[in-house]
Amino acid sequence: MTYTADEATKPALETFQGFDADTQLALLWFGYLDLKEQLNPAPPSSVEAPAKAVFDQILNLSKEEQLQAQRDIINGANNNITQGYNALSPNAKLDVWLMLAQGMDNGSVIQVPSDYQLPGETDDFVAMVKNLEFEQRVNFMLSAVQKMG
Repeated sequence: MTYTADEATKPALETFQGFDADTQLALLWFGYLDLKEQLNPAPPSSVEAPAKAVFDQILNLSKEEQLQAQRDIINGANNNITQGYNALSPNAKLDVWLMLAQGMDNGSVIQVPSDYQLPGETDDFVAMVKNLEFEQRVNFMLSAVQKMG
């Protein structure tokens, strides 16, 4: 899929960027759960290999360090993982987050606590995203992960 900006996703993107890192992480997770049955990732090796290299760096950390690495990407910290992330293409960045979500799903990456509740101020955002078509949701994710780092 080619990355193109989508006017329909801009309000959701602006709202998403206003949330703190932990809320953004939870929203990415819940977004993955909402879309995972429709996803058929088959990135070319030019996307998958560099994305996997960044993912593997995160995977090799302790659970708490995995969480901090994800926060660092969102917050734009300057370290080896974020530098590797920043060097990726938009599609490779999305692939990193997909691998992280799959890792959370299988337990190899720190998970959102089972009793976690999204803050009430995310309700309008969630409704906004649920009104987007599948391709627009993917486009939103591409835009969101591109702005991180």
